[in-house]
This record gives sequence, C-alpha cells and structure tokens, in this order.
Amino acid sequence: MPVPKRKMSRSKTRSRRSMWKTTAASLAACPQCQQPKLTHTACPTCGTYNRRQVLEV
Repeated sequence: MPVPKRKMSRSKTRSRRSMWKTTAASLAACPQCQQPKLTHTACPTCGTYNRRQVLEV
C-alpha cells in the first residue's frame, strides 16, 4: 500500500480542504400553490407532486 513520503503541512491540507464547501439546496416554486419547495419532492404545503395529489394535508 502506498505511503506518503513527506508529511503534508497544515496550510497545504487546509487549502485542499477549503474546496469541500457545500451548496444550499435549490428551491423551486410549486406549480399548484406557488410556495417554495425542494425539487423532486412532494410539496409540504399542498401535498402535490408532478401535478398529482400524493399527500393528505
């Protein structure tokens, strides 16, 4: 198994890890009630998904 020849410095490690940022989840407007909702999920307000009623609200 390969092993690093030299210890990686803290600044090098931290600069590499600085790219590990997360992004905010994208919201879309529900076509039924126009409330913001997560994409590819049922609307928590009206309970529709893909123009069909899937949840009892």
